[in-house]
Amino acid sequence: MRYTLKDYQAEAVADVLNRLTQARDMFHRYESLSQFSLAATTGAGKTVMAAAVIEAMFFGADEFDFEADPGATVLWFSDDPSLNEQSRARIQAAASELDSRLRVIENTFSQATFEPGMVYFLNAQKLREGGRLVRGAEPDNPDEPRLFKPTPDMVQQTIYDVIRNTVEAEGRTLYFVLDEAHRGMKAGKDRETIVQRLINGGSGAPPMPVVFGISATVDRFTQAMKKATNRTGLPPVEVDSALVQASGLLKDDIVLTIPREEGTFDTTLLRQAVQKVRESTAVWADYAAEQQETEPVVPLLVVQVADKPTEADLARVLDAIYDEWPDLLLDAVAHAFGTHTDLMVGQQPVPYIAPQRVQDAKHVRVLLAMEAISTGWDCPRAEVLVSFRPRSDSTYIHQLLGRMMRTPLARRIPGNEVLNSVDCLLPYFDRKTSTDIAQMLMKGKTAVDDSDQGEGDEEVQKSRRVLFDPVRLAPNPDVPKEVWDLFEAIPSVTIPKKNVKPIKRLDALAVALSKDGLVEGAVAKAQKALCEALDGRAVQYKEKVAKARQDVLTMSAEEARGRVGKEGFTYKAFEVAADTRAIEDAYQYAARLLSKGLAGAYVNHLVGPEEEDLDLLEANIIVASLGRVPEIVSEIEAVADHLVRQWLTATRVARKGLTDERQVEYDRIEGMSTQPERISLTAPKIGQADRKARETDGTEHDLPQRAHHLLADPEGNTPVDLNEWERQVLDSEAQQPGFKAWYRNPSRATKESLAIAYKDGTGDWKAMRPDFIFFSSQHDRKIVVDLVDPHGHHLSDALPKLRGLANFAEKYGSEFRRIESVAETGGVLKVLDLTKHHVRQAVRDATDAKALYESGLAGRY
Repeated sequence: MRYTLKDYQAEAVADVLNRLTQARDMFHRYESLSQFSLAATTGAGKTVMAAAVIEAMFFGADEFDFEADPGATVLWFSDDPSLNEQSRARIQAAASELDSRLRVIENTFSQATFEPGMVYFLNAQKLREGGRLVRGAEPDNPDEPRLFKPTPDMVQQTIYDVIRNTVEAEGRTLYFVLDEAHRGMKAGKDRETIVQRLINGGSGAPPMPVVFGISATVDRFTQAMKKATNRTGLPPVEVDSALVQASGLLKDDIVLTIPREEGTFDTTLLRQAVQKVRESTAVWADYAAEQQETEPVVPLLVVQVADKPTEADLARVLDAIYDEWPDLLLDAVAHAFGTHTDLMVGQQPVPYIAPQRVQDAKHVRVLLAMEAISTGWDCPRAEVLVSFRPRSDSTYIHQLLGRMMRTPLARRIPGNEVLNSVDCLLPYFDRKTSTDIAQMLMKGKTAVDDSDQGEGDEEVQKSRRVLFDPVRLAPNPDVPKEVWDLFEAIPSVTIPKKNVKPIKRLDALAVALSKDGLVEGAVAKAQKALCEALDGRAVQYKEKVAKARQDVLTMSAEEARGRVGKEGFTYKAFEVAADTRAIEDAYQYAARLLSKGLAGAYVNHLVGPEEEDLDLLEANIIVASLGRVPEIVSEIEAVADHLVRQWLTATRVARKGLTDERQVEYDRIEGMSTQPERISLTAPKIGQADRKARETDGTEHDLPQRAHHLLADPEGNTPVDLNEWERQVLDSEAQQPGFKAWYRNPSRATKESLAIAYKDGTGDWKAMRPDFIFFSSQHDRKIVVDLVDPHGHHLSDALPKLRGLANFAEKYGSEFRRIESVAETGGVLKVLDLTKHHVRQAVRDATDAKALYESGLAGRY
């Protein structure tokens, strides 16, 4: 793969490969048909994940412990040729091994079967009635009698014959990948009939052995598959949207602009959209200059017009755009209408551009579109959308707005909520409808405060905000510089992940540190440290290594003998020397545990530069033997883990001077932790916040404002959307002597959010994000930090979070004046101060969070 998979992507790829293995086995053993889906929110990188899956199927993958399928053929299907081409290009860009194995099926396709190890792209248009792939080629003389009806290009098979031949070929498996699987699944439409015919069999073709659907919204696919006869549904692979959001691939905020009153606001909002895209252009240019990037992001304005717009309609749109943007070049406006022809609107040429080309055609600053952008379209530089199309279908809205959610640089911009947001202006939606859209975008959940919900659900809800006409917030000039300096020194921690491989983590860190010149010869130093550790463990566990060597070199078996007419068997054990292939398999097994890089490095270490010290085969045997001793693998991982923490700590200050792009790599490496590890916070730079609160009945009211927040409006105030407990805590702290500033800690995984790790009831690591950070001046004028988290003791996660807070306070409590958890009991706010040893111990021993707040350990807040 040319790309490094995100953690959630790698997990999904592993799950998909497991499903495909099961599906292949079911088909070849029992001729059983199967289907499953990959469901991931728009922007999660579904095509990249699919590319990794296909590459593993064709070539195998040590990372996923997956062997290649030599009989695998992939038929990639969509209902649109431009979507097919876009998917092909994205797979090619992601998977280096697949460059020559991606083929679009043209009308002239004439092979008898699909070849193994190939991906064929097919779209519904080519299978419509009368198409060359499904009918015979027309003769030069239609009146001439024919003994048979020739098929395309005079070859004796249609595309359905090709499918049948492939499915029936010995040892072959045809995997049918349905891209954008939510499309083509409503009965009664032509393209859906085609999809169902391919899946269920027809026109001489058998049913598809394995159907793999990919979409952000797979409900229609799932329902259609349930109706298919004799097809086993395997469990779907579902990607957690919170993990996608945390990865930085999706923007954090959707800013909706919707009229508050009835009327025609088309051109008014269009002008506002132009202003927004011009402002976005300037902000991205400033960011590029700050980061010393030569190519800044070039934002795109998307104008979605109604069906069959007249020339007058388009002229009105262009007039509004050019009035607001007079220096916009004439070739900067293009369209993606289904006509595929260039237009002339008055004296203004508006050329057609294929949707998949828009991202790279940076001279295009305004795109006019109808339906071409609603599904499958990928253009991360699309920053502003104005839509003149009223819609109520949740799947459509999800897909449309999802197209706008991708981050242009495939990463979050630290500290800048504006660059991490997208603007959608929807003049044909009323305020009530907008609330429904917001709920749909939040995965169907209604907005509730965190007194009613556990942290896990809260993070899913608040991972993406929907804002309505927000106010811009900037660093508050009333906040002393000492506060800002202290903010970036406050400890936060990583949230440990499952299936982390410390040796691979060290490899990645060593490469990054070498690339940035922060640790000279880091790769060689890392390999040397681990090879020396292997030398030592080989001596320490000499007896276990010798036994493992015997296992590598011999195969133990047992022969059972019996006689006809007599009961029972006689058994005789025997051993056979392993051949070179068996030794190679044992070496590969060890390499998967120790990593390929370390296994190869240790072989070189043993053999020496001139291959004089040791025979190569003997070196492989030694590696295979070491890899069979669990204690050695575990201790080498511990050595790697220690060196990673040592280097990350030593380079913490130096890494702050790197560009945001480089720091993303270190963020990824820091996140590959097996235990909570300290990381630094990034100071917020630009924020935005709603001015109004919206009730479920559609009514609105102004949000209260408070002063002294780190980010504020030009008057020094910040709108606050807090529940009653949170307001009481904030107002109480602001009245304390020496109070200087406060910060509403974001509830989502950003570099500006302080995270504390805790284990939930199942033992999985989760993140809690305390609500408030307060800054105060003591009598000696030293600025101190207080961490205060109002949280309901009745919630199921209350006690696990308290324990996480206690562990955090145990390690980092000296850097805070107070670390407190506040809860209401008996109508009174009570507080537990976790900086006190006896409180921490009581939390660890407790079985009920409420009892802690009702005990003498808690004081009145």
